[in-house]
Amino acid sequence: MLERLGIDYCCGGDQSLELACRKAGRETGAVIAALLEAERPSAPEPEGIDWRNETLEALTEHIERTHHSFMKRELPRAGELMAKVRLAHGERHPELAEMAAVLDGLAGEIGAHLLKEERVLFPMIRQMEATRLVGRLHCGSVTNPIAVMEHEHESAGIALRRLRELSRGYQPPEDACASYRALLDSLAGIERDLHVHIHKENNILHPRAEQLEIELQAGAGGF
Repeated sequence: MLERLGIDYCCGGDQSLELACRKAGRETGAVIAALLEAERPSAPEPEGIDWRNETLEALTEHIERTHHSFMKRELPRAGELMAKVRLAHGERHPELAEMAAVLDGLAGEIGAHLLKEERVLFPMIRQMEATRLVGRLHCGSVTNPIAVMEHEHESAGIALRRLRELSRGYQPPEDACASYRALLDSLAGIERDLHVHIHKENNILHPRAEQLEIELQAGAGGF
């Protein structure tokens, strides 16, 4: 529901609903009404898991299996479509040049970001949960890589917003061919997946990992 309303719940998940609505140009009362309507009983979502109650190992594995796999597959596909569409439509749609540059930068950043999560942050979190020990991690506190990841999430959010602006909300122009439409659908899918991905990390995984570290430090009497 928040995705459809254009409300930032991933990078801006810690801001008030009123502020988020104001940034999105939405009336707070109308958004609340829509959220209440969405809470009515309905068929469960395909995922159907409350990640606040699952192990951190399960959550990190899910993020890798679902969101990392999607990005590794879809970003190269979007890049190929972008090259094809620019060749055919670049003269009539000069905005494609900047879109290509933004997408290329985003793909590079996301690729490096996923690697850091898979090789550094996620193993740290799994080790901490499994051993119930802190203070022996090669990066020190888990808050260090988390801060880096969240900064990179902000950067990705800026790129996504720019792609949305340049594409006018991923709306195909009148002369759009099948490849142009496929490109815009791909970009919209990347945006949706990244929003959910970042939400799970910023608002669930990271706070839970930091809280676990605090509890373990308290139990061990600090470092």
